[in-house]
Amino acid sequence: MADHNDLGNKGEDKAVAFLKSKGYRIIERNWTFHGYEIDIIAEDSEFIIFTEVKTRATDVWGNPEDAVRRQRMRRMINSASHYLKINCIDKPARFDIIAIVWNEGKPVLEHFEDAFMAFL
Repeated sequence: MADHNDLGNKGEDKAVAFLKSKGYRIIERNWTFHGYEIDIIAEDSEFIIFTEVKTRATDVWGNPEDAVRRQRMRRMINSASHYLKINCIDKPARFDIIAIVWNEGKPVLEHFEDAFMAFL
């Protein structure tokens, strides 16, 4: 497996551990729909949360969260809508981003709750 895939998997593992520590229940990891993947689907008492995880070895080329652009948001919203329909979920959805930069071998994680809205 390529190094960037290993880094991405490590980032997703850290994100899952972080969300669990906040009391979220992890429902799915790497859920796919029409070629698009939602990294983490979780829930808390209020929302079902669709989370995009961006992991970088360095922030030299910018912040990881900036890589989540409009097209990705649209595809994530469409996929989430399909997920809610096929699973008959009537809970409000939220879209989060978890950005991770490995700084001197340790992950620095930022959680952007409600990072974008579903009306794009």
